[in-house]
Amino acid sequence: MTNIPETGRTPRVQIRLVVIQILVLSLLGTLGGRLWFLQIRNGDEYAKEASGNHVQQVVQPAVRGSILDARGVPIADNETRLVVSASRTDLLKMQDDGKAVLTKLAGVLGLKAEDVIQKVRLCDAKTPQPCWNGSPYQPIPITDKATPRQALQIRERSEDFPGITAEPEAVRRYAAPGKANTAQVLGYLSPVTDDEITKAKDTDSPYLRSDQVGRSGLERQYDKALRGKAGVTRYEVDNLGRVIGKAKSDKAEPGANLVTSIDARVQRVAEYELDYAMKVARTQFDKITGENYKADSGAVVVMEAKTGRVVAMASQPTYDPNAWVGGISGKDYTALTGKKSNYPLLNRATQGQSAPGSTFKVVSTAAAVEAGYAFDGHYPCTSSYSVGSQVFKNFEGESFGPISLGRALEVSCDTVFYGLADNEWKKDGGINPKKTPKDFFYKAAHQFGLGKETGIDLPNEVTGRVPDRHWKSSYWKANKDAWCKSGKKNGSYVERIAYENCLEGNRMREGDSINYSIGQGDTLVTPVQEAAIYSAVSNGGTLYAPTIGKAIVSADGRTVQEIKPKVNGKLPVSKATLKGMNEAFAGVVTRGTAAWKFGGWPQDKIPLHAKTGTAEVYGKQTTSWLATYSKDYTIIMTISQAGTGSGASGEAVRKIYNALYGVSADGAIDKKKALLPTPQRSLPKIQTDGSIDAPAISKDPAKDQQASQAPKDGTTDPNLPAGTTASPTAVNRVTRRHKARPPKRRGKRILT
Repeated sequence: MTNIPETGRTPRVQIRLVVIQILVLSLLGTLGGRLWFLQIRNGDEYAKEASGNHVQQVVQPAVRGSILDARGVPIADNETRLVVSASRTDLLKMQDDGKAVLTKLAGVLGLKAEDVIQKVRLCDAKTPQPCWNGSPYQPIPITDKATPRQALQIRERSEDFPGITAEPEAVRRYAAPGKANTAQVLGYLSPVTDDEITKAKDTDSPYLRSDQVGRSGLERQYDKALRGKAGVTRYEVDNLGRVIGKAKSDKAEPGANLVTSIDARVQRVAEYELDYAMKVARTQFDKITGENYKADSGAVVVMEAKTGRVVAMASQPTYDPNAWVGGISGKDYTALTGKKSNYPLLNRATQGQSAPGSTFKVVSTAAAVEAGYAFDGHYPCTSSYSVGSQVFKNFEGESFGPISLGRALEVSCDTVFYGLADNEWKKDGGINPKKTPKDFFYKAAHQFGLGKETGIDLPNEVTGRVPDRHWKSSYWKANKDAWCKSGKKNGSYVERIAYENCLEGNRMREGDSINYSIGQGDTLVTPVQEAAIYSAVSNGGTLYAPTIGKAIVSADGRTVQEIKPKVNGKLPVSKATLKGMNEAFAGVVTRGTAAWKFGGWPQDKIPLHAKTGTAEVYGKQTTSWLATYSKDYTIIMTISQAGTGSGASGEAVRKIYNALYGVSADGAIDKKKALLPTPQRSLPKIQTDGSIDAPAISKDPAKDQQASQAPKDGTTDPNLPAGTTASPTAVNRVTRRHKARPPKRRGKRILT
């Protein structure tokens, strides 16, 4: 046996021992440093967090403030319901993730087990409704319609329903007083998300996991004021969860009440008349398309002309905002967001935009006067206007000879405006413009507030569009490649348009200016923009930002924050021109394009003014526009794919005026039946306890109003709902009118 010299391996062992010692010392040093950092450097911070582990919070949700109409009638408030909720945290602790419990719960509530299970899923990009988009740690409401018997059964058998609670809670209620739905104006609520909680953490209005927040309409716009502040009670507990003391308590602060300028009675009438006008339009035959009008969507705005306050705003199609209360079902969610229902969540008054047709001529008239054309001058109203090989026809080929701009507004003569716009296009250099073209017609639109938001106190308002040179250049850059790819010189109409746009879509062409002058082409406006413009014409030229909120009143009634009307600017129109416009728009009612709908109106006592519009959209039926105003109110109505301005909307608008002023079918005025003969100026009376006086409201003021407008012979319209009436042969007059005067058709867009 060979002995290995001890000296031969000793150095290696020693080296290893040294390395191990260094590693051990390094680890001990690191551990010591970490302990110093945790206990000395950040000791206080972690001690504070650790102490928090022994504090449990009990949240008392704040009562959300009510939304009231101008007279104090609640249009959104709260009611106590029995709410059955599930704790997702508790359910996930179960072996089957709580499916058995939820299935048993569904049997008690009379619901489908699948629907109940889906409600506790968390929403993400791959999970369709129904699902929960709030915090996963917050109790998830299953239903807010539990009966006392169901709630008692759940509470008495709590061992069979772990993680399930049944408690009375204050939930949102959209009251629809007098059947005034007001859906798109009010909006709806849904639970706060974790992302929203994080973003609002360091703000002056942080969220709690139990909060419901506004998602659209006034609920979103005034969410901070309406939401209030939840109460939080903090209890000290031991490691077994037993309460050992009370740490701190913050009282709940109820939300403030929002008083609006909406009048629920007028709102109901506006909603009813818009809906009925659309139904009537669908019975009318469109000779151009060979089928009945679709009348697929519409909007109406009733506004105080001298303040910009909105008295009524309706949009079709509509929905019941109560569908969102307590969590929306999958069926309802699909119905509200699907293409088949035509997106009823959209507020067509602020988010619907289309070509304005001849209602835009108020802008073109102002532009022409600014360009130097006399308002009382004489301009040829011929049956057609030709540019090269393209012929633009006047409505029904009518010819009135030399007429003034005022008369052109009355009879809605297109060729007068074609000629003026074409002259200005040529003065600006035509297809090769001057370095600084005047562009009177485009500048006037911007001065009238088009192409930007009006500033109404509703979220997600759209801007519309003024297709000026800047817009054309930007639009051409964004779409040039697609146009060049699909365009054909000798192809279909759409292909030829694409071909021309590819070559010179960034240039202001002659056809662009001609189409633009009568509110066609690429011009887009919203009903609320039109309401602001025609209100300005009525009040002498002041453009107001439309407002719905009138005052924020604290829950105790001690603090009242009034929301004053805001001025956006002045119309670029002289007093003389405004006077001429007013006379012309009055002529539209008495002898112009709307006279057949307003015959018998007491014009000498309540002067009305109007401008009709029939806008064309490629591939669709014509859109009806009717802009009207009195000294008190402006009413704008538009219905997509419904025919002419006066034909589809005239009778409905007249009936809204009938309701406002108490005018019967034969033109007699009964002030006792007038809903709002003058705008509501004062706020509703606030009591010392903070409650707000609200007058009684009819179950259906629209029916009452229709009855008051009935002809003296008692003639009723079988097409109206039971108990309602209309003026004699109302539907037949629409039919006859369309037979006599089919909808306008413009010449196609000029390609040269």
